[in-house]
Amino acid sequence: MKEGASMHTPIPPGNSGSGIERRARAPWRAAAALAVALAALGPAIPRGAAAAGDGAPRDEIFYQIFVRSFRDSNGDRNGDLKGIEDELGYLQGLGITTLLLTPLYDSPFYHSYFANDFAKIDPAYGTEGDFRHLVRALHARRMKIFLDEEVQYVTTAHEWYKDSLNNPKSRFSHFIVYDDSANAKPDLGIWGIIELPSYDGSKYGIASVNLHDPGVVEYQAKLFEHWMEPVGRAGDDGVDGFRIDHMMDDLDNRRRMTDLFSRFWAPIFAKLRADDPRVRILAEQADWGYGDDWLRRGGVDMVFAFPIRMAIVSFDKGKLSEAVSRTWEKTPPGKQQVVFIENHDTSRFASEVCADPRKERVGAALNLLLKGIPLIYYGQELGMEGFKASDRNSDANDIAQREAFPWTATLGPGIAVWYKDSGPWWNLSALARGASVSLDRESALPDSLLNYYKWLIALREGHPELVSGDQALVPNDSPSVFSFVRFDGARRMLVAVNLSADQAAAHVKAADVAPNGGASLRSVTSGDVTPRGADGAFAVVLPGYGVCIDEVSGGN
Repeated sequence: MKEGASMHTPIPPGNSGSGIERRARAPWRAAAALAVALAALGPAIPRGAAAAGDGAPRDEIFYQIFVRSFRDSNGDRNGDLKGIEDELGYLQGLGITTLLLTPLYDSPFYHSYFANDFAKIDPAYGTEGDFRHLVRALHARRMKIFLDEEVQYVTTAHEWYKDSLNNPKSRFSHFIVYDDSANAKPDLGIWGIIELPSYDGSKYGIASVNLHDPGVVEYQAKLFEHWMEPVGRAGDDGVDGFRIDHMMDDLDNRRRMTDLFSRFWAPIFAKLRADDPRVRILAEQADWGYGDDWLRRGGVDMVFAFPIRMAIVSFDKGKLSEAVSRTWEKTPPGKQQVVFIENHDTSRFASEVCADPRKERVGAALNLLLKGIPLIYYGQELGMEGFKASDRNSDANDIAQREAFPWTATLGPGIAVWYKDSGPWWNLSALARGASVSLDRESALPDSLLNYYKWLIALREGHPELVSGDQALVPNDSPSVFSFVRFDGARRMLVAVNLSADQAAAHVKAADVAPNGGASLRSVTSGDVTPRGADGAFAVVLPGYGVCIDEVSGGN
């Protein structure tokens, strides 16, 4: 091996490895206990404050929960609010600070994205009292909660639709978009869909809400306020922020409802921020692009880093370098990107990489170490699988990536298999086929993916450069190694990942790692030190799909 070279080896589950590998494995053996201890010492602060009392940056890790599939507390096979509350210890032990829940609306659809009633919680999830109790429990742990809001459409069972159809004199006459003055011809729903089949064979109509109507704007502003700070209620039981689903300035690009950023969203956001300046808004930009227009004109605080997610899944260095660079070039100062590798609308990352444990670790490292706010989709930390279907015109297309969280290796209490009697959707599911991952199994394996996630999150806690530090891509001479440095003042961390199955050697110039040239690199896993070589560069050798994380010493 050349002078100045180091060998960084991933830690596959169940591999005893060489002496160096065994030393490197030690951090994940203690990861669970360390993560719990760190969570107790430095909890997140609800609604706002981004810094701890000692001036250190406060970390934030989002965890997205598909509510119906997470945890069943009462045996009806539906995930519910009480089930989430029952597992707050697990989530905090993982290192999560902020929950993002999918919509809670009363809806005929299992995902609740189209409402029968915006103000009512689906009874299968629980009551508003259950929700407020969950929020108080989160805040008692100094954790936060965001609610997902999808307000642009309603089902044909919604009061606005039922009362206004064929009734121009209805008090909701202008709340729904109609194509005629008699209110006999409702406009199309999302992306031109007027009726959506469900997984159980039922079909439900969808209609577009008139977002230009002042009454609709007023109604939604008050409803958002209600979830944030319910009037007349005592206690810390209001949400900390909102996710806006399918946010567009021109709804569905039809030129029918335009200027929504200014006419609909701006008044609602202004009202919320006047009530509490700490509230934050996360938008799903409907084009899944860089989100710069949403951050600038849309007035939101955060968007999803979709281009980075797509590039990570590609395992292509060029695509990843471009996506990371362009994402932050297009992000205005003071705004944020939420970095993720899977969500409820995408295939599971484990399925994208054929459940290769090395690739899963690459995904985890990029998810948690790239600049931005990390988001983990429930079960991602276990390696849950599921491919999004594309050959059926039904909301069942997405069940595979929205399956029940596998708390145990066999179906038992708490597992929310609401789709178990759905015929083909259950037969195609990972759980029906005897899924190989579960929380009890992953927790028992020191080298599991779960403990790798815990270790990475604990690593962030001890390194402010990984939390709030800036980022620079680091050039190297390997076609497959992607490398970057996170830095906060003199503190610097070099991260390199091999995006190919073959061993790769990458040489990075010391001046690209630190302004004055780092004197050495120290592995955070093994403690091995890599000095600069005779050529003034660091040489890092990575096995196939290997990850190395090195502290930079001697630079400033």
